[in-house]
Order: sequence, then structure tokens, then C-alpha cells
Amino acid sequence: MSALPHDLYCDEITGRTDALRAAINGADLGATVPTCPDWTLRDLAVHVGGAHRWVGEIVRTRATEAVPLERGPEFGPEGDDPAALDAWLADGAAELAELLRAAGPDQNVWSWGWERSTGFWARRMAHETIVHQADAALTAGTGYEVAPELAADTIEEWLEIVAFVRAAGHEKAAELAGAKGSIHLHATDVPGAEWLIELGEDGFTWRRAHEKATVALRGPLTDVLLVFNRRLPADSDRVKVLGDAKLLDFWLEHSAFG
Repeated sequence: MSALPHDLYCDEITGRTDALRAAINGADLGATVPTCPDWTLRDLAVHVGGAHRWVGEIVRTRATEAVPLERGPEFGPEGDDPAALDAWLADGAAELAELLRAAGPDQNVWSWGWERSTGFWARRMAHETIVHQADAALTAGTGYEVAPELAADTIEEWLEIVAFVRAAGHEKAAELAGAKGSIHLHATDVPGAEWLIELGEDGFTWRRAHEKATVALRGPLTDVLLVFNRRLPADSDRVKVLGDAKLLDFWLEHSAFG
């Protein structure tokens, strides 16, 4: 089940989309996104808006089988008008949030993950938008903050995704089973925001804990989140890595999907 209230995730979808729109307003939409170098800022915006519309189609139709991306509404407005792109982003987020609120968290619908429900999608799309807003903010040079409960849930949802993908046989994630050691994520500004990831022959386990580890990543929670989601390099002066940095690098390399 979702870790936070369903309505909070719905609010975050629209709120984070508004923040993404603000970040790219007036920016060069042809600029390369450093954290997603295959994309321009416009590509990033179309990806987010397209994901919102695709999930909106799943929720609207109460789909119980996979919905091909082609079946979703148009992925991006026609032409290159920034105002049209802005309106398209706003409309897609608002419609998705409205559909999810109306459905509630327990409606059975298809998903690619471990839980087939509208609650799964509300959480997934909230965190999808949180992370991609970071891409926009880092590209445009604007500020970026995440409320502590949402930042912590973003980290935990990604741990759940990595575990699911590894168990499903993803080749890169499967190699996590070849590592040994432990990783301690330690937010220095939020009490209790700490995680211990233990790797071994069977893959990995994780839990909230304050314990010594093979390597520790320490810093403000937002920056720990950004490193953990590969939006900030681990050698950034905004965080500290103590211990075996190669183990952290190994984790980051093998928990990157897309």
C-alpha cells in the first residue's frame, strides 16, 4: 500500500508539474538536460506530460491489461510554441490528478509493478514528476526542494522498484546480487531519515536504520535523494561519502533503468 495519503500524491502531481513549468518558463527548450543527456528540455517536458496522459488513459478506462503508449492521447502539442507546451503540461497533470482522486487509491487497474491499483499510479506519477522536476531545475538553474516526507518516500519507492526489477530478471539489476557490503543513507537535516541497504548473494535488503556500513552517503535529505536518483554526482561537495565509494558507485550504476 502507498506510504502517504492518496490525495497528497495527487496534489504533488499538479504541484510538481507547476514547478517544472516554472523552471522551464523562458528557458531554452532546446538545451540539453545534463542528467538525461539524450533529452532536450522540451523532450523532458513531453516525457512528463506524455506519462501523465498515458496513466490517465489507464485510470480513465480502468484498464486491466497493458495500454500501449500509442493508445494514449497525443504526446506533445503541435508546433514549438512554449505557451502551448506549458498549457499542455498543466492540462495533463490536472486531468490525471482529477481522475486519480475520483477513482480513489483502491481501484484495480493494470500496472507494470508489484501492485495493480490506482494507488500505485498516484505514488509512481508523483515521484516521476518530483524527480523530473529536478532535471528541469538543474538544467535551468532554478531552486529545488522536496518536503521531507515526500523525499523519504521517493527514496523508498525507488528501493522497491529496484527490488522488483531485480526479482523480475533485469540483467543489470541482477548483478546487484554479486556485490557484498552495505550502504548507509543518512540525511543530516531530518531526524530518522536514514536507511541501511545490505547487499549479498541473494540481492539486497533495506530498512530504516542508523548503523555502520561499508559506505555512507551523508548530507541534506534533498541532496541524498538527488544522488540516490543519479541527479547529483556522488562526489558533489553538497554530500559526503565515507568508506568504500566504489560500492556506492556500483549500486548507482546497477540501479539505473530507462
